[in-house]
Amino acid sequence: MNAPRVLDLFSCAGGAAMGYHRAGMQVDGCDNVERPRYPFVYHHGDALDYLAGLIGTGAIERYSLVHASPPCQAGCGLTVGTNQSQGWGGSHTDLVAPTRALLEASGLPYVIEQPNGRAIIRKDITLCGEMFGLGVLRHRNFELGRWSTAKPNHPRHRGYVRGHRHGIRREGPYVAAYGKGGGKATVAEMQHAMGITWTDVHTELTEAIPPAYTQWIGTAFLTARQEALA
Repeated sequence: MNAPRVLDLFSCAGGAAMGYHRAGMQVDGCDNVERPRYPFVYHHGDALDYLAGLIGTGAIERYSLVHASPPCQAGCGLTVGTNQSQGWGGSHTDLVAPTRALLEASGLPYVIEQPNGRAIIRKDITLCGEMFGLGVLRHRNFELGRWSTAKPNHPRHRGYVRGHRHGIRREGPYVAAYGKGGGKATVAEMQHAMGITWTDVHTELTEAIPPAYTQWIGTAFLTARQEALA
């Protein structure tokens, strides 16, 4: 029997994809940027157009789960804070709502991932690196559609994220896997901290989900699926 297949939309370099793969699933990715380091089957194109096409042709039925990490700059705490501090305005891309609408139309179980911020999603699951012994915190929220699982316990953090923040330099067990300077992580440090070895592109690493997160989600999904079939 073939392993269940997950469609990975807005896939970036494949952090989420690798986690689902490690959970025992096949993965197809889609992103509107060329991702030559993406480690699985990959479609270069608009993620929502691609999903709509799969729904329209019935090809969506080859998948058991859809994972989507739609951009929502307006909802990202880091973006909002930077814009406020610099006095910037303007609109930002928010694809969460149209992504959810298509995911609902697909009829499949789905996962929507977002960082902490103002994006309107249900926080059915919140994961951070401390749950998996990683060298980053990188909190991420996940909305689960058409399936559910119990929330994991969120352990107390062991200390600070290393680097400068608000004029204060701190040391700690976690690295800042975004930006440059101010004690933020090097490419090698980000790779090690998140368990990502197949890309050394700085921007891809700063956007990536640690594979441990979606390995946990994929395992929970497969367990819930098996229980529903029993």
